[in-house]
Amino acid sequence: MGAFIIRRLFWAIFLFIVATIITYVIFFVIPSDPATIACGTHCTPPIIAHIRLSLHLNLPFYQQYWLFLWNMLRHGSLGYSFVNGASVRWIIGQAAPITGSLVAGGAVCWLALSIPVGVISALRPRSILDRAGMVFVLIGISAPVVWIGLILAYIFGFKLGWTPIATYCNFFPSHQIGVCSGPANWAYHLVLPWATFMLLFAALYVRLIRANVMETMSEDFVRTARAKGASSARVLFQHVLRNSMLPVVTILGMDIGLALGGAVFTETVFNLNGLGQTLISAASQENLPVVVGVVVFATVAVIIFNFLVDVAYAWLDPRIRLST
Repeated sequence: MGAFIIRRLFWAIFLFIVATIITYVIFFVIPSDPATIACGTHCTPPIIAHIRLSLHLNLPFYQQYWLFLWNMLRHGSLGYSFVNGASVRWIIGQAAPITGSLVAGGAVCWLALSIPVGVISALRPRSILDRAGMVFVLIGISAPVVWIGLILAYIFGFKLGWTPIATYCNFFPSHQIGVCSGPANWAYHLVLPWATFMLLFAALYVRLIRANVMETMSEDFVRTARAKGASSARVLFQHVLRNSMLPVVTILGMDIGLALGGAVFTETVFNLNGLGQTLISAASQENLPVVVGVVVFATVAVIIFNFLVDVAYAWLDPRIRLST
């Protein structure tokens, strides 16, 4: 297990370096002159030259990238905003908890719904629940995330008034007057965004889990366990589910990355100032350090999560760490 983790760790570091190089090339080398963008519309050539020197744009590309990587790893610095001079790390620190809460809570919700529905559908094929689940799958796969969010906001937020339509509350309690905070308020204000993610991804997971459970139940080791007198519950939880969840663990690692990318649409519908909204605002203002910072942060988050998924996969199936 230790050798497997070390190999995966080196692979994660390699992916991080490749991702940061590509990001740096796209946002700092391809634009004609980042110094002109940073300076704005009313700048003189001496000011542009001074900014170019301060951004190290006079150095070769490999030295620019090394300084960028060194400042990020050694000092935790991602630069400063071209618009207001604020630290990019501070800007991401304000937006990341919102997107993280959205994606993590959405993942818990779609797994909590899809696992029992998928298992029951597999145990009772062609039943009313199974057919209803397939209809749910069809709607979830076909409907755009913006449409789902707007429908939920209109019905449960506007018409029924059960949940807030927009805004975000901090998870940790605050003693400031008028500040929305606390775990209960935090969850209450994220119910609709979580439900949007749940309807979008749970549809895919219900279908996947149903197919995996039905396939696993026909395996020889399941029939052997039943022949030895194991109860149905023991067969289901100790043999069927553990093997059926392996593909789910794999696809979950990829879907977290997709959820981070798709969070921009959910944040737009529910007016959440997360990483997606920050990225769009920075791109519209040509605020390159913020764009690079958000992309690098999201890339690192996806790499770390996929590393954890690989470790969990190897723990669930020891054959993986022996064959890779």
